[in-house]
Amino acid sequence: MLKHIQIENFALIDSLELDLQNGLTMITGETGAGKSILLGALGLILGNRADLSAIRDTSRKCVVEAQFDISDLQLKHLFEEADLDYENLSFLRREILPSGKSRAFINDTPVTLSVMNNIGKRLIDIHSQHQTLQLSKDTFQIEVLNAFLIENTKDSKKPASQIFSSYKEELLVYNNAKKELKKLQGQEAQFSKELDYNNFLLSELEEAGLDQLDQKALEEENEQLSNVESITEVFTEFNNTISEDDLGMLDQLRHLQNNFSKISEYSTVYSSLKERLSSVLLELEDIYQESSVEADKIEADPERLIQINNSIRLLEDLYRKHQVDTVDSLKDLRDELADKVFVSQGLDKKIKQQEKKLNDAELNLTKLGAKISKERSQYKTALEKEVLSVVKALGMPDAQFKVDITPLGTFGETGIDQIQFLFTANKGSQLLSLDKAASGGELSRLMLAIKSILARCKKLPTIIFDEIDTGVSGSIATMMAVIMKSMSEGMQVMAITHLPQIAASGNDHLIVKKITENNKTVSTIQRLNEEARLEEIAQMLSGGTISDAARENARALLN
Repeated sequence: MLKHIQIENFALIDSLELDLQNGLTMITGETGAGKSILLGALGLILGNRADLSAIRDTSRKCVVEAQFDISDLQLKHLFEEADLDYENLSFLRREILPSGKSRAFINDTPVTLSVMNNIGKRLIDIHSQHQTLQLSKDTFQIEVLNAFLIENTKDSKKPASQIFSSYKEELLVYNNAKKELKKLQGQEAQFSKELDYNNFLLSELEEAGLDQLDQKALEEENEQLSNVESITEVFTEFNNTISEDDLGMLDQLRHLQNNFSKISEYSTVYSSLKERLSSVLLELEDIYQESSVEADKIEADPERLIQINNSIRLLEDLYRKHQVDTVDSLKDLRDELADKVFVSQGLDKKIKQQEKKLNDAELNLTKLGAKISKERSQYKTALEKEVLSVVKALGMPDAQFKVDITPLGTFGETGIDQIQFLFTANKGSQLLSLDKAASGGELSRLMLAIKSILARCKKLPTIIFDEIDTGVSGSIATMMAVIMKSMSEGMQVMAITHLPQIAASGNDHLIVKKITENNKTVSTIQRLNEEARLEEIAQMLSGGTISDAARENARALLN
């Protein structure tokens, strides 16, 4: 419910703070006093676009803030979806700066107008003749029938609420399965285009034997085999020079070593030279041994050279083709292609599994949808009768009302049906859809009848009736008052009215007045005590000077 509203610098309101009560609140006042200003201010809380002309003093900002008790409205999920802190006592605030910039806040957190509208419309329902178009919307009509069905089956072994809940869960499974299947089929279509080419590339890389290829070793072996003669010549000359009898380096160094051995005792210098010469001799003997082994390895192998050149050429071709420059990069590409081919080959199995999941969900949805359709068909007559009983009491004795249920042809949010309300206010006239069937006043009374039923069937937000009693009087006005009074027993109802019968039915009464302050006209809203309320009802009855008879009539209405 709306507990408190504060308005600063909006239209004719300079500053206003107002506490609201639960139950039925009546708002009266002379035409032009500013009752519509209150609705305009609340419209900002609903996320309506700001009109700069509504700022009273353009040198300071306009502020509208409303406090709501939302503990019974089950709106926590909306706050979570908008990443907002949920509080049972929540604040919605709208600011319009002198620059024209508009800002919106929920519980002091900045929000967009769409977020404010999404939450605000769940808190206040402003109903006027101009807003009866809501009645013609398919979503509203199906909401009414569903709420009526849920309320009337709540004590059944299998209440409709459980069927709707099961349907909603299965619809989520169905939509997710459908989405996943579409994704897999898209992947399959894409992979099928690439599969042959990927298989070709993979085969080419696998045939290259990348795990056994060492490019550096291949290039080194290629250099050796390409220069066998030069290498052989060098080793031959070296070995001959080192090992030739008597004249070879080894023999000469051994001879010199013996000579130094003879004089090594004469000086430590000589001894050191002898040791160094021995080291040179040892190293040269080792070099000779290793060069002999390497020389024995050198052998021309034209076939191996061709094989090596082919391997190097293959690597270079693969580098150019795949725009990489290492064997490791080719291995990574091979593994990536292998994954793609594997996934592509496994898609068919996944698609079949997803198709089965989708078919199962579709079958379950069809069964649940059929149950919902059966329940709707069973209870629609009761809804029709209840609506007509209220409508006829509201001055349309010849009215006809029908709930038409036809197949939707798909899975909707709450079933497989299309719901349409058909109506006529006149005997013998054809039943038509609501946007073609009635005048504004007739639709307004029909809306009151339907919302009175809806209020009994589900928790509704604060509702404000804006002069829906226009054009009615007498017993019809009295019946309207009875209906609104009944609605207010389970929710907060406000009504802007010019009819004393309706104004007297409220348990709280506010009056909107224009006064002059500091040579400026301002609108004020005041709560009436019992005496002032009696005078206001008497004024509404008399239309001029209040007579004692008017006061007595007012007293009778209030009692």
